Amino acid sequence: MAGEMSTPPNPAAGGKPPRPRPATVPKATALNCPKCGSAIVLRTFSNAVNVVCESCHAILDASDPKLKILEEARKRLDITPLIPLGTRGLWKGHTYEVVGFQSRAINSDGVNYYWFEYLLYNPYAGYRYLTEYNGHWNDVTVCHTLPTPGNAGIKPQMRLGDRSFTHFQTAKAFTTFILGEFPWQVRLNDKVEARDYIAPPFILSSESTPEETTWSMGEYVASSEIRDAFKLKADLPSPMGVYSDQPNPFGDDSGHFWRRGWTFVIVALFLVIGTWVMAKRETVYSENYHYKQGEQAEASFVTPEFDLGGHTSNVIVETNTDVSNDWVYIHYSLVNTDTDVAYDFGREISYYSGSDSDGSWTEGDWKDKAIVASVPPGKYYLRVEPEKDPGSQPVNYHITVHRDMPTTWFFFIAAGLLLLPPLFISMRSAAFEGQRWSESDYAGASGDSSGGDDSDDSSDD
Repeated sequence: MAGEMSTPPNPAAGGKPPRPRPATVPKATALNCPKCGSAIVLRTFSNAVNVVCESCHAILDASDPKLKILEEARKRLDITPLIPLGTRGLWKGHTYEVVGFQSRAINSDGVNYYWFEYLLYNPYAGYRYLTEYNGHWNDVTVCHTLPTPGNAGIKPQMRLGDRSFTHFQTAKAFTTFILGEFPWQVRLNDKVEARDYIAPPFILSSESTPEETTWSMGEYVASSEIRDAFKLKADLPSPMGVYSDQPNPFGDDSGHFWRRGWTFVIVALFLVIGTWVMAKRETVYSENYHYKQGEQAEASFVTPEFDLGGHTSNVIVETNTDVSNDWVYIHYSLVNTDTDVAYDFGREISYYSGSDSDGSWTEGDWKDKAIVASVPPGKYYLRVEPEKDPGSQPVNYHITVHRDMPTTWFFFIAAGLLLLPPLFISMRSAAFEGQRWSESDYAGASGDSSGGDDSDDSSDD
């Protein structure tokens, strides 16, 4: 079982806490610990079933006027709650007071993984919990409606209301440290079987003992909200890793990016179709040539003028040769006769073939196509300068010039660029989910692991 622990939202063994009676001006009741004599403050009055001395950590019976000792601390642990007992804060529209604190754990592969629970109380709104693990917080309340089973596949599901939750982890949890007061019987090393089902940012949890099963609902909250609500002076620890019901920061955006990306791709596709339909496809020049290295004193020459009419468009220069196991390099300049603006480009054309032990092979091509984009209308000519190795075979080649030809290459480049952002977001989202589920019962290739059921449930107490 992975290191993520179950988010325990409810009384481990005592069932649902009783609904408190309203009080107009709540006042804490002060008593003394029969073990060490330290002052004991009861903040929830008759709702308290157990109270833990903050000095000696003895567990006391709050219903007994003499605070009968139910269990003495076996050893003293130095755990300081991030939200001190007695702290009050405005949370979910009510003023809550922190009245209880627990440290709980699961054991995986011989290692204990701890989380902390803060029991909140308001005399009108009742109880709720804040749980914290590695800087991740959840606001938890007890369910008053039982969930129903959903899909029973590799990852079973539960439904509550209109929301479906996927099984994340099953683990045996035990209590390692207690402070404050609780409306149920609480003991060190209390054990429950906890099952978590997630629908981020929500988590549905059950805790089972031989006597009963209780359900609770948690919602992931930012630590800054808790700090501000309870007016804590220090910042709370930053989250580490990915928590089971932590919202995927890329999940909601990926669908939006994909929809927008595909919208732009469709627009680009219609533009391609439009240019394809409207293209003139004119051939404005075509001629055969012959070249042999050293045959002419000046290898370069210019073609006759040709007219590029109409609107600004692309120009395609095709070169077809008869090279075989040879190459030729041709430098072109497309020159406007009126403005002397030149478009320079060079093309190397090579073609080789043969055979070996693996069979016949070819490399290169004997033809080439160069595209000059956005050429204004006007009269033009080509300056042509071929080049070959001295002593090589002569080459025959044919030059054809087209204007306003439909092209599709820009569409594929544009489509790739438009789909890069959603692809990047989706990869980040998948990586986040992979990290989340690596902490579940379904980590690894098996997909149906339930290692939490076999965890060692011994505590370190």
